[in-house]
Amino acid sequence: MLFDWAQQPFHTLIITFVFAPYFASAVAPNAAQGQEMWGLATGVGGLLIALSSPVLGAIADASGPRKPWIAVFAVIGILANTALWFAVPDMQHLWLVMALVSLAVFGMEFAAVFNNAMMPGLVPREELGRLSGSAWGLGYLGGLVSLILVLGFMSASPESGLTILGVEPIFGLDAASREGDRAAGPLTGLWFLVFVIPMFLFTPDQPRREAVAGAVRDGLRQLMNTLKSLPTQRSYFSFLASSMLYRDALNALYAFGGIYAAGVLNWSITQIGLFGILANVTGAAGAWIGGRMDQKFGPKFVVTISILVLSACCLLVISTTRSELLFVSLGSTDSSAPDIAFFIAGGFIGAAGGAIQAASRTLLVDQVPQERVTEAFGLYALSGKATTFIGPFAVAAATAFFSSRLFDLSVEDAQRLGVTPILLLFVLGLVLLPMVQQRVGEG
Repeated sequence: MLFDWAQQPFHTLIITFVFAPYFASAVAPNAAQGQEMWGLATGVGGLLIALSSPVLGAIADASGPRKPWIAVFAVIGILANTALWFAVPDMQHLWLVMALVSLAVFGMEFAAVFNNAMMPGLVPREELGRLSGSAWGLGYLGGLVSLILVLGFMSASPESGLTILGVEPIFGLDAASREGDRAAGPLTGLWFLVFVIPMFLFTPDQPRREAVAGAVRDGLRQLMNTLKSLPTQRSYFSFLASSMLYRDALNALYAFGGIYAAGVLNWSITQIGLFGILANVTGAAGAWIGGRMDQKFGPKFVVTISILVLSACCLLVISTTRSELLFVSLGSTDSSAPDIAFFIAGGFIGAAGGAIQAASRTLLVDQVPQERVTEAFGLYALSGKATTFIGPFAVAAATAFFSSRLFDLSVEDAQRLGVTPILLLFVLGLVLLPMVQQRVGEG
């Protein structure tokens, strides 16, 4: 469970609430171009995972232990996150930052693939939903604590020089050069390094089954057999396709939510941070409650309800600007209604997002025998990352398209139209879900 606690600050601080909006608002030339470049960077990281995760997962199943794989990718993620400190405002070589973001996504997400594959061997199937939900809830609490640490004691307004708690940043961090926001990178790396240690020390791993050379041969053979037979396995195939779509939509919603709020609602890093605190509180509660609902009704029920909630929230976000709410003009830009609506959406996105991700892990385990679970999580990563790189690329392309002279739209409208593909992905994921079977909750 502490692995989720260790990893969540990467999603909270880097991908969503601190570094991403900082990059878009202060490092990139403008918010729309920052959204486009962030989509490219996270998309490349997702593409790297999509190309390699099923192969490495199959090899890991054949060889046995998962901890050595976690260690390798953890090092990549820790180093890449730490190096984000050097992303200074208005820097010239933005491709360096984009490369580091891609490597951070690659390392941190890949470590999770092998950690997830350890779960089915730790508890009986009927307890798996509760374990996954509790672990994901603990992860959200880790993200919350790290976010409070950054916003309360490190990230300061360039104008006032004070943090959200009204104090000067610790360690003499300079507000003018945004050192508090940049420090989110090293903090994420250090946090993961410290809190992943209990998993290595105390969580039982699979015994070694065969030498690496034999494992590569057998793993690749098994993967080829799985891919050939996958279209005939209706439930497994449908789950991978459905989760590919709805998880990509959720990841894109997380990745661009803070950037959207900064560009369209003109929110400060402090406001985005408060939004993040709310989402993490409700995310922890949603994951915990979802785990209990998973145990009682099965994971598919939890996933279905979560998609419906997330779709409604996505529509609310897209329809909200400084002067509009649900596409209805407010008559001015001074109303607080858009801010309140965005906070409400954030609360429900956190709760439904926590529940759907925890339930998805148990629903995947229902699709395969335990001896092939790492391969399955590799394919799960592939199915997610196959559109996780397409999703950000689609947002980047849509944003660039609507920013072109062809439409002559404002930066705000280009950003709003640029994130509309997210809603479509949720709907498509929901359409495929009825064909997925589960072992618990269906009699």
